Amino acid sequence: MIQWYSLALIAALFSATAAILEKKILFKQKALAMSTALAIFNLLLAIPFFFFISFASITSVSLGVLFFKSILGAFAFLFVMLGIKNLEISKALPLLVLTPGLVALFAFLILGESLTLLQILGLILLLIGTYVLQLKPKQKLFNTFKQALTSKGNHYIFFALILFTITSILDKALLKNFKLPINAFMGFQHLFLGIIFLVIIIFSKNTASLKPTFKQAGLMIFILAIITITYRYTQISAVKIAPVALVLALKRISVFFAVIIGGTLFKDHNLLIRILATIIMIAGAVLVIIF
Repeated sequence: MIQWYSLALIAALFSATAAILEKKILFKQKALAMSTALAIFNLLLAIPFFFFISFASITSVSLGVLFFKSILGAFAFLFVMLGIKNLEISKALPLLVLTPGLVALFAFLILGESLTLLQILGLILLLIGTYVLQLKPKQKLFNTFKQALTSKGNHYIFFALILFTITSILDKALLKNFKLPINAFMGFQHLFLGIIFLVIIIFSKNTASLKPTFKQAGLMIFILAIITITYRYTQISAVKIAPVALVLALKRISVFFAVIIGGTLFKDHNLLIRILATIIMIAGAVLVIIF
């Protein structure tokens, strides 16, 4: 049996590869068209999961929660793609590391859960890392915060963060509380995502953009779909057999890999500063998640 940390590491490596490939595709393709094409390919690749589902173990409530979670996840993914399209990859991806910090903060403010000293230190490191990420040479303190709040690309990532905060909690509930089998999770989630993205692109009257996207980037998106299915399955499998906190902490490495490799490939600006910011933020996230 594969150990959970091997599955989490595989998920991290494939997730980093997916982010780099997404950025490359988005240089020429629209975010919504690419997301819809990817959702369609993901659905096709997820069909085999339905043959291994024990339908007796599935309840209408768990499917309802999964469908609601898939709606939030679809918009979160679309916002991330818009953020990656509008920002350099080394600036967009590290912001996603804020997710565990937001989960802990919301749990403290809304649910009254306590924060340990190490978790508070982690939140501080996340804040410092976010500030360093926005830094430009000879930029003043106020201007750095102003840019972070007014940048359109940052807005997309912040919206995605809020949604990911909710979906992370729902993922945990579906696997632990509702005991939804992995095959059912993978199959129905990608069925729901395919339907949701098709509805979005139809109602936004952007269906015409799908044909050129499939023609120009179809092969790359199909490869991306294989990579996406792989990292989602290995991550869910790791969560099933190990504490969620440990799996998510190890998976944060994916951001570090993507920033270094993607930032170098795409010749991002201020890359060394952003790598430093990423290290600080990952350290903060690990403190929040584990302690």
